[in-house]
Amino acid sequence: MLLIAFYIAIAAEAMTAALAAGRRNMDWFGVCLIACVTALGGGTLRDILLDHYPLVWVENPYLLLEVCAAALITIPLARLVDRLRWPFLLLDALGLVVFTVIGCNIGIEAGVHPIIVIVAGMVTGTAGGILRDVLCNDVPLIFQGELYATVSMVTGGVYYVGLIGGLPGDLMAIIAIAIGFVLRVLALIFRWEMPKFVYDREMRK
Repeated sequence: MLLIAFYIAIAAEAMTAALAAGRRNMDWFGVCLIACVTALGGGTLRDILLDHYPLVWVENPYLLLEVCAAALITIPLARLVDRLRWPFLLLDALGLVVFTVIGCNIGIEAGVHPIIVIVAGMVTGTAGGILRDVLCNDVPLIFQGELYATVSMVTGGVYYVGLIGGLPGDLMAIIAIAIGFVLRVLALIFRWEMPKFVYDREMRK
């Protein structure tokens, strides 16, 4: 189940990344590159930080084909994809929590400190979107109050604590994904945001 959700989330991330590239008038290569960075960048950064090799897309090059195919399919269907805002937000929420659990598993396999396990999950779930926004010359969404990284940390925390408590891994994956997904959807519906730090030097004069 986790593997199927992973492939679905990868495709959804690639398609939303293709739209972001299109808004910046990028050529087809740029569209594919932004899609790859978004869909696979989090896992790549996690593996580099944890010295975990081979990288996921090096071990499974067909992921690159899936991502590029999803991105290129988006080009002629851009208007339709853009209208399907909520379905893609839900798929993005699913991708966030699924990537988080997968990242936590990699951290556990690497034998790192529990805090780093949670960080590994968060990096997997969020870093791709940050890289996409930076390459598209935008302020990353998760730095603008989006309850995104927090959802990832909660998901990873629930998953890891359950494993420490001796609960089966498959059960904890389902529980953590369900909790994280519901939390992210509620944040979208009710527009929950992180507090913002606003500093304007002109206001102090």
